[in-house]
Amino acid sequence: MNADQLRALQAPLKQRYRETPDAARIPARAEAQLNADGIACRIASWHGETIAGLHAAAGGTGELACSADMLLEAIVACAGVTLRAVATAMGIEVRGGRIVATGTWDARGTLGIDRAVPIGLTDITLRFELEADAAPDRLARLIETTERYCVILQTLRQPPRITVETP
Repeated sequence: MNADQLRALQAPLKQRYRETPDAARIPARAEAQLNADGIACRIASWHGETIAGLHAAAGGTGELACSADMLLEAIVACAGVTLRAVATAMGIEVRGGRIVATGTWDARGTLGIDRAVPIGLTDITLRFELEADAAPDRLARLIETTERYCVILQTLRQPPRITVETP
């Protein structure tokens, strides 16, 4: 796909969202089914299911998906798709490369060992390793624009209001 094809594809969407802003509010949803047999849950996705469980650092076997890894996977997936769209719009040919997200969490927090230790990922690094012939300033602009429009990255930077409903 080239920049003209992308613009043609997105033009009617942009026009619709300008005319009807509520149409741009896209619902997202995920659901986990709790396993009766162990400390795990089953998450349905668009392409099968994932079984998530305790990380080895919290007593798991390491055989099941870790939610922290899944969060990092969501960041790189969103950044990858966003980067490809932005590169197309900018006319930058990206032949390949990788986007790598790394993060750190402290098991003492989630295991309740030390209440002063934060629970969750505290440091996340996103590294872009691109195969492209664009000038360094254009690559920097590509990455900056990707950061600006990456839904998952921006969600983490500006956390949403979260409501927990109980029966």
